[in-house]
Order: sequence, then structure tokens, then C-alpha cells
Amino acid sequence: MIIRFMERAPVSEFFIDLQQHTFLQYALLTGFLASIACGVIGSYVVTRRITYIAGGIAHSVLAGLGAARYCQVVFHWGWFHPLYGAVMAALVSALIIGLVSIYAREREDTVIGAVWAIGMAIGILFIYKTPGYNENLMSYLFGNILMVSADDLWLIAGLDSLIIVIGVLFYNQLLAVCFDEEFARLRGIRVEFYYLLLLCLTALTVVLLVSVVGIVLVIALMTLPVAVAGVFAKRLWQMMVFSAVFTVMFTTAGLAFSYGPDIPAGATTIVIAGMAYLLTFIVHRIITKSRS
Repeated sequence: MIIRFMERAPVSEFFIDLQQHTFLQYALLTGFLASIACGVIGSYVVTRRITYIAGGIAHSVLAGLGAARYCQVVFHWGWFHPLYGAVMAALVSALIIGLVSIYAREREDTVIGAVWAIGMAIGILFIYKTPGYNENLMSYLFGNILMVSADDLWLIAGLDSLIIVIGVLFYNQLLAVCFDEEFARLRGIRVEFYYLLLLCLTALTVVLLVSVVGIVLVIALMTLPVAVAGVFAKRLWQMMVFSAVFTVMFTTAGLAFSYGPDIPAGATTIVIAGMAYLLTFIVHRIITKSRS
């Protein structure tokens, strides 16, 4: 059904068709919702410098997606949505990596790599053993925002609300943990607890972004808008706001420019974000040198 609509069209026609086709409206709304969480949690991730941990969590999500789809088909668990499995896998991975980071730092890189590889391997095995062609799971791997359904949208909205509420509610504690752990401990902040909380929020954000750009490109969308926002922002909350706005712009542009040529929207979004980052970096360097 979607293929029929994906005719070659200029960018302007995307916005015209947006008023008529529900799947385009769902896609745009998904990008908007994911952008808010991405702006908030992505800023924490970049500031705390745990992008590599987020990468391990992102790729382990495939295990949950594959297991959920397997249970749907083999055991007829129609209620077990793939995103439920993704949430479970992401949270378990986040806790494993977080606990190892706290109590056995010398083995942190090894555990991240193990979680990354094992999660992907388990997911591939479940996909292989699930009868039929699992097109939906492939869309999660490489991203297909146009496949988002109404049920997906409600789940994404729920996760988004949870992430924003917790991320904003504990803003000061997470800010202290990101910038200076020792100072946070002296102030009586439970650093280990809030570090694990941050990893769990990162896991939920990863699940949101998987629906937009897929597992392979999720880290790029979590970091590139934040990197661009960092040039303009002087405070963490400003970085969150700017990066959320930039992510909305990138996802919308990705949808619009990929609509006519019928190319992957997720990959197009990342290319646009990457070009914006490079352009911002170059211009910023030129301005900085001219002032010195």
C-alpha cells in the first residue's frame, strides 16, 4: 500500500500529500516525538561521553525485537509487540553494562562488546527461526519510519513522555553526575543510582530512535544534532532545546527529500544531519580563527 504512494515527487509534493495520507502524518509525528527525547537524553549522553555504551545498548535491541516477533508467530502472542521486546532487551543491556562500569571498570569495554555482539547474534537467530519473511524486523534494523502504525505511535508517545518527565525531573542530579562525579558525591547525590538511571533513559531513547532510523544509524541521530547544538548552546538545558529542534528539522527534511526518489528516510536523515554538522563545524572554525 505504501509502495503505491511512493511515486517520484518534488519536496513540495511531500507536504501536499502529508495532508492526505495518514502514514506520512504518523511518520512526521514519530520524528517529532523521538526528537524531543533525543534532545534531552542525547545531550546527557554526549556530555557524559557514553556514546560507546549507547552503541552497545542499541545493537543489543535486536535480540528483543527478534524474540518478540518469534513469540508472535510461533506462540501466537499477538500482544507481544516487537517494541516491548526492544524495551526489555535495552533495559537489561543498560543495567548489565552500567553495573560492570561501576564495579569492574577494567572490563567495561569487553562487556560492552560482548553485549553488543551477543544481542545482535540472538536477534539474528530468532529472525532466522521465525517462519515467514520478517519485513518489519528488517525495517527496525535499517529504519523505516513510514511503517509506523497507530499502535506504534501510542507506544512511542508513552515512552517519550516517560523519558521527558524523568529526564527533566532529575535534571540537577543528572547534570552533576555528567560533569563532576566527585562533586556530586560530596553533595550527597547517589552517583551510581543516577548513572544507572541515565543508562536506562538512554536505552528507552534508543528504542524510540530505532523506529526512526533503525539500529544501525541510531547513534548518529543521538549525537549529531547534539554536536550541532553544542556550537550555539552555553548551558546543558539550552543544548537540549536546540538539539531537539535540530532533530525535528533533520527528520522532517529526511522524510521530505526521501519521499520523491523513494530512498530510505532514515539514511537520508543521517546524511542531512551529518552535512549540517560538518558545515557548522567548518563555519565555527573559520569564525574562531578570524577572531583570534
